[in-house]
Amino acid sequence: MSDPSTHGLTQLGRPAAQPASPEQAVLERVAAPHPGRQYLVRFTAPEFTSLCPVTGQPDFAHLVIDYIPRDWIVESKSLKLYLTSFRNHGAFHEACSVQIAGTLVERLDPVWLRIGAYWYPRGGIPIDVFWQTGAPPDGVWVPAQDVPGYRGRG
Repeated sequence: MSDPSTHGLTQLGRPAAQPASPEQAVLERVAAPHPGRQYLVRFTAPEFTSLCPVTGQPDFAHLVIDYIPRDWIVESKSLKLYLTSFRNHGAFHEACSVQIAGTLVERLDPVWLRIGAYWYPRGGIPIDVFWQTGAPPDGVWVPAQDVPGYRGRG
């Protein structure tokens, strides 16, 4: 990698083992390419999985993560590995959703971040979890997440 902003990355362009847990995952960042300019970055993970902490059964969600970078952007391969590290992680929907957002805020210090976690039903009830750091700044286009609520067969 010849781009100086990628020096120090340990996963991009290299084989990387799947982390056993979110705590073992390494969420990497690179310098934002447009410092001082406000723009929105969106990651969509339509096949996110974790485990129910009580039954051990899999839970599935469609995640939408929006953020406005300050000095850093998340390196996408490390984000994918971080998100898949939840596959063997037992936690309630609310805990997983807010943990992901909190880790990104801690690592990136974005101007603004929100997560929409649209969980598929367990026990017949879908649970959607939404969290954000505050109101988005004026003048930044923040599109709707456009993930429809669960309708079942109705």
